[in-house]
Amino acid sequence: MLLQTRPIAFTAAVIAFFILSIVGCVVSLSPETCCKRAVLGAVVTYLVASVAMRAVDAIVTAAMIASQISKDQTGDRKN
Repeated sequence: MLLQTRPIAFTAAVIAFFILSIVGCVVSLSPETCCKRAVLGAVVTYLVASVAMRAVDAIVTAAMIASQISKDQTGDRKN
C-alpha cells in the first residue's frame, strides 16, 4: 500500500464537515439540521475518499508492477 488512506480520508471529512456547517449557518438552518447534515456529509466524504484512495493505490501499484516487469523483460533481452 503506497498511500495512507485513513489520514487523507479523515482530512477530507473534516474539511467537508466545516464547509457544510458554514453553509448551513449561512442558509439559516436550525442548529440541529445543520449538525445532522454536516455529520452525514462528513461520513459520506470519508467513505468516498477512502474508496477513491484505495482505487488510486491499486492503480499505482499495478502500474509499478507492470513497469518493473517490463524492465525485467527488456533486461533479459539485452543479456
